Amino acid sequence: MSCMGDEQARTGGGAEISGSHAEARQVELAGTEGGGAEAPDRGGTAFIPEAADGESLLSKYGELEERLRQAEDRVLRIAADADNFRKRMEREKQEATRYANERFIGALLPVIDNLERALEHAEDGRHPDGLTEGVRMTLKSLQDTLAKFGCTPIESQGKVFDPKFHEAVYREETTAYPSNTIVRELQRGYLLNDRLLRPAMVVVACSPNRNADNNQGNTCVQGDGSANSHVGVKVTPA
Repeated sequence: MSCMGDEQARTGGGAEISGSHAEARQVELAGTEGGGAEAPDRGGTAFIPEAADGESLLSKYGELEERLRQAEDRVLRIAADADNFRKRMEREKQEATRYANERFIGALLPVIDNLERALEHAEDGRHPDGLTEGVRMTLKSLQDTLAKFGCTPIESQGKVFDPKFHEAVYREETTAYPSNTIVRELQRGYLLNDRLLRPAMVVVACSPNRNADNNQGNTCVQGDGSANSHVGVKVTPA
């Protein structure tokens, strides 16, 4: 009897194991063919809505609802961070534009100090020569300050006229300079780095032979060297 009981126990156990394998195989096939089963959760078990009872469905619904709430919170936080970043960048841009010339203006303050000291000496009246020297030194300080920021004067006197950098107010007959050479500079021009900031207003020499110049398309006009002289040629820089 004992042997038969053991044999039945072994047989029944084998049947139970076989049933478990068949059930697991059926679940695997349902997940593969139906496509409706969810991926295994963090515990490694798959959730199959068709095979779940009401309590399991409610539990899964609550879990998905919580995960959705957390995702919405993350989206809201990301949107708030992006909005704060945009506002901060806009504020920094406005401050950069507002104070863009801070360093330049700060560099000009010593020049203003020198001019104020020069005026004090002028009002004193005891140092007329010192006033001239002070103004000269102040001008040199201002030119050096502008040069630090890339603003440099255009050399014009004795140079060949270049419409890219010079503006001819009039032409003057002279034999002291070759034709088309700058005789005088009426107003200094400046460059800002490689860009023309202001052209130089100049007087350009021309040959006294008017007929020859007229044949070349030039107009030669006598002038007294002042800015109010008759304008013979005016070229706008490119």
